[in-house]
Amino acid sequence: MSGVFVTGTDTDIGKTMVSAWLVRSWQADYWKPVQSGINDGCDADVIKRVAPEARIHPSAFMLHAPLSPDQAAALDGVSIALEDFHLPVASGRPLVVEGAGGALVPLNDRHVMADLMARLGLPVVVVARSGLGTINHCLLTLEALQRRGIAVAGVVMNGPPNDANRQAIEHFSGVTVVGQLPRLADLADLIAHPPLAWRP
Repeated sequence: MSGVFVTGTDTDIGKTMVSAWLVRSWQADYWKPVQSGINDGCDADVIKRVAPEARIHPSAFMLHAPLSPDQAAALDGVSIALEDFHLPVASGRPLVVEGAGGALVPLNDRHVMADLMARLGLPVVVVARSGLGTINHCLLTLEALQRRGIAVAGVVMNGPPNDANRQAIEHFSGVTVVGQLPRLADLADLIAHPPLAWRP
């Protein structure tokens, strides 16, 4: 199955908005393997509003607290095992998989999100802020993925364009910044934004 796994360098980095942009750009399917914080809404709801024609595959885990998957699962009395996750049945369209938190967020007491990325085998898109601090955060995330042998499709920078930071990330990591998305005020801005031409 063609597609990507979307992760971020930090919380509130814009993973869901970038995922929605990719789904809309590629007319792709969407899957969020672990959704925490369901009392505050689900990321799939954003996808439905931006790309109503998209096929949204059900999450393997729906957890109540807005915490890391291991902590939210513990509060819900649920056990998450890496073996619980399997790619959805191929539909003929690309698949955008959105992770929970960053690459090293724990799933349980033995595995982190990067282990799920490795299990699913999709190349990873790293969402990073465009501003101050992003070089360090982005390079650390990319290094963690590369050391595990996980293929990285590219970086999407979210926020005001910053060519100096983009060049530094590309220079020190060898990974291409495949897209730059301005920090969008709302979903209407996202719907109006031009689609991403790049495809994995």
